[in-house]
Amino acid sequence: MTAVHARFPFQDPANRVENRVEDLLSRMDEADKAGLLFHAMAAAGDPTAPHPFTGGPSTAELIRARRMTHFNVIGSFETGRDFAEWHNALQDIAAEHPLQIPVTLSTDPRHAFTDNPLTSILAGPFSQWPESLGLAALVSPEWTERFADVVRQEYLAVGLRVALHPQLDLATEPRWARIGMTFGEDAGLTARLGQAYLRGLQGGSFGRTSVSAIVKHFPGGGPQRDGTDPHFATGKEQIYPGGRFEYHLEPFIAAIAGGARQMMPYYGVPIGTPYEEVAFGFNKGIVTDLLRHDLGFDGIVCSDWGLLTDEIVLGAPMAARAWGVEDLSVSDRMLKALDAGVDQFGGETCTDVVLDLLAGGRVAPERIDDSVRRLLREKFELGLFDRPRVDPDAADTIVGSSAFVADGERAQRESLTLLINRPGRDGALLPLDPGVKIYCDGMAAAALQTHGSVVDRPVDADVAVIRLRAPFEVLGPGLQSLFHEGSLEFDPETIDRVRTLAEVVPTIVVVYADRPPILTEIGAVATGLIIDFGCSDGALADVLFGATGPRGRLPFDLPRSMAAVRASRSDTPFDTADPLFTFGFGLRYEGAADGSQDEHGAS
Repeated sequence: MTAVHARFPFQDPANRVENRVEDLLSRMDEADKAGLLFHAMAAAGDPTAPHPFTGGPSTAELIRARRMTHFNVIGSFETGRDFAEWHNALQDIAAEHPLQIPVTLSTDPRHAFTDNPLTSILAGPFSQWPESLGLAALVSPEWTERFADVVRQEYLAVGLRVALHPQLDLATEPRWARIGMTFGEDAGLTARLGQAYLRGLQGGSFGRTSVSAIVKHFPGGGPQRDGTDPHFATGKEQIYPGGRFEYHLEPFIAAIAGGARQMMPYYGVPIGTPYEEVAFGFNKGIVTDLLRHDLGFDGIVCSDWGLLTDEIVLGAPMAARAWGVEDLSVSDRMLKALDAGVDQFGGETCTDVVLDLLAGGRVAPERIDDSVRRLLREKFELGLFDRPRVDPDAADTIVGSSAFVADGERAQRESLTLLINRPGRDGALLPLDPGVKIYCDGMAAAALQTHGSVVDRPVDADVAVIRLRAPFEVLGPGLQSLFHEGSLEFDPETIDRVRTLAEVVPTIVVVYADRPPILTEIGAVATGLIIDFGCSDGALADVLFGATGPRGRLPFDLPRSMAAVRASRSDTPFDTADPLFTFGFGLRYEGAADGSQDEHGAS
């Protein structure tokens, strides 16, 4: 759209953003404004079909009838072209309205290996990288900025303009299920990498080629009682036995200084602090007093998903995460969140409640306008009004490009973190000699066959490679079963399996760590031990055979026992007694430890 085609001042890109916002605001009715306050879920697929997860209204109906224009995309498409064409179809539906307010699409992370519809989506057609823990293991703001810049380019190509990440929570409670998408345990490292992440998503200065980040989860998720997650009532309490509330704030303070535009409060209820014991999204002391007044944040505050209404998700009931205000009605919950300072409600569609609050005089129109201004400003600054559609041909070229894929695979390889490299038959076992006979378990044989010969029995092998995942327990039904919670100890059967294998042949154990696993018994028998934060079999094979070396360092301490975990303080970093390996530890193939530069380094 150009100025010559503009019917209204807000449609003229030559006008100042502030003037465009005020002009459009003056033309919106209450239904338009109410729709803007919601950030619902849109399933990849037919926009006219009922929502496949909830059975609720279709995306098209939410746009047309409820005037909603912010959607979190659930699921994916086979190609970048398909994704781009679907995005354009949504923009066409939005353009049916006389004001033609464009759709803003957001997404949880979708460039790694986690697949949980509530937290992260498999890479699909996008380039695949290690999880955020893997970026932390690289200890490189440059790597993190490069990753985020690739994310920016691939998101832009398909019309994704808001990232529901980075996650700047700290992994101070080793049992917490969300650790995999953090940058680990150290606030200073998380702050530096968080700022680099924002630089990459913004692409320099914030504007039409940027992706806006919703930084989460303010004021720092992580110190959950017993490590249970506040998506569920069993995990709603956030505790600070070490008095380290301020420590968890540090990455968010850095993000604000680094230009963060949007912020998401977490579900948790602060226990034993000066703040009201209600979930952060309802907490005026947290959102208005701390975030806005004390820290000077004037961007968008979007609640975490599902604070207001109970719903059915994938056929199972899921209660609203209205922790601390469970007894309030939906309208009273909304009123409390608006009073707290929330601008937008994630995962909700109840626009009628806003309209009822306005009609009843329970919320002032000026309060709604404050939030609408922030949300419109973001759309204008992202350039959505001037170029709402994307080019499917360009998306085909950009998404999953060979250069992006190569960078992601390199990051996978280099983020591997070598903890043990004991002598084999002729010196240190790793890297393996070309042509050795390998027995593998939990890994595709084809990935190893270009380097050596794969055998079917351990007794015939020169070396064994076994891939494991960090242990977890299922602590609840339905969607809670997707969260890796509970014990960090491997079950006796897995330990016996590794021990039996190691008695026959030198054994390399590779453990995917979305939480800090307890490796005391496995480490005692393994000849080689590697931590993996998201790595394909092929990339792992390259490192095992020395095509490149592991460069990772631990982004957290690895506890020695569950007794040490239970005795540690949930909010306090590096608090498990006598850890097996410490933050910053990582070997190189030459055998030297390469630890971090502070007191928590290799030992």
